[in-house]
Amino acid sequence: MKRRLAAAICLLCIGFTQFFCSYMCVQAQETKESVSEAAGPESLYAQSAVLMDADSGRILFGREENKKRPMASTTKIMTCIVALENMQEGQTAAASDYAAGRPKVKLGVRSGEEYYIQDLLYSLMLESHNDSAVVIAEGIGGSVEEFAEMMNAKAAEIGCVDTHFVTPNGLDGEDEGGIHSTTAADLAGIMRYCIMESPKKEDFLAVTQTRSYQFTDVSGARNFSCSNHNAFLDMMDGALTGKTGFTADAGYCYVGALRQGDRTFIVALLACGWPNNRNYKWKDTRALMEYGLANYEYRDVWEDFPDVNIPVKGGISEENPYAKKSVVRAGLADKEQELMLLLRPDETVETVQELEDSFDAPVKAGEKAGTLTYYLAGEPVRSYEIVTLGETKKRDVSWCFQEILRRVCL
Repeated sequence: MKRRLAAAICLLCIGFTQFFCSYMCVQAQETKESVSEAAGPESLYAQSAVLMDADSGRILFGREENKKRPMASTTKIMTCIVALENMQEGQTAAASDYAAGRPKVKLGVRSGEEYYIQDLLYSLMLESHNDSAVVIAEGIGGSVEEFAEMMNAKAAEIGCVDTHFVTPNGLDGEDEGGIHSTTAADLAGIMRYCIMESPKKEDFLAVTQTRSYQFTDVSGARNFSCSNHNAFLDMMDGALTGKTGFTADAGYCYVGALRQGDRTFIVALLACGWPNNRNYKWKDTRALMEYGLANYEYRDVWEDFPDVNIPVKGGISEENPYAKKSVVRAGLADKEQELMLLLRPDETVETVQELEDSFDAPVKAGEKAGTLTYYLAGEPVRSYEIVTLGETKKRDVSWCFQEILRRVCL
């Protein structure tokens, strides 16, 4: 009887343990899913997507954001900014046989015709003409290959190291450096440079915000008209700019920016559907922009950092020159009093203070004594230098001799 009772109790314990473990696994899974859903839009069509804070460059949401993919005509934002930064006022370029032979979508340039590069930028960004991209590249870089080198150099300069340009128009291509590709994170970073950091950012926005544009070739023999096909400009209040793209390999792609008040967001989408799903990119763009607007606000996270005393070995104390120990005051070199960060309500910022343990005399005012760093989600977002606020002289033979003389003379 005792054995049966013990066996029954054992079975009950095993059953309870299995039930408890299963329950905890379900709860953990539900918690994981709820956290994932809270971190971004519930569903997106794009295989790679990014929502970026344009002011800081911080990625607020990412899906396979570092996976390299072809980017089609979103390439042209780099073509445009490189051209704007390197072209001369009134510069012209002649269409080559190669440029005239580019596939649709194209302006229809003819070999030997001459165009103002400024005019071709509207053809490039409003209509996404592939032949115009080549005329621009050859006019500024000398050849498509040399212009691609300029594009890659600019990408490296702004930290977009997972990007490789082969063509100026985004048509699928490959060379010894790899295939024509980028990541959603890099594409957003390139757009950030175009609208926030480039010395030609205002010119970039002026071109990409133009609704229609008319021009002729240099001779005036042919007339052209361009219309802006960026539907996002009429989709949301504050829409700034954007560029679409499509190739068979890349699928539908998009990169665009929006500004409302003091907040500027960038969305980058790669592999966002294939025919007949060309509207997926607009749905994803709206979803990500609305997520950013609903969840992120600027918050002042500045914390006052009190001045501290740091020991000085072999130093002379100002308060008591004969004391064995001396210190030097240290504090923030830049007492900014405000640090605004774009944050979700549940996000918190941590500060880490790193200070020198001690100094060897003599110490001058303004010497680096440490750093105060603000961290968000484990990543540093801003660092401030802590410096010495005064000086401490060295207790050496010369000082001792002078002090003896002073006391004797008294």
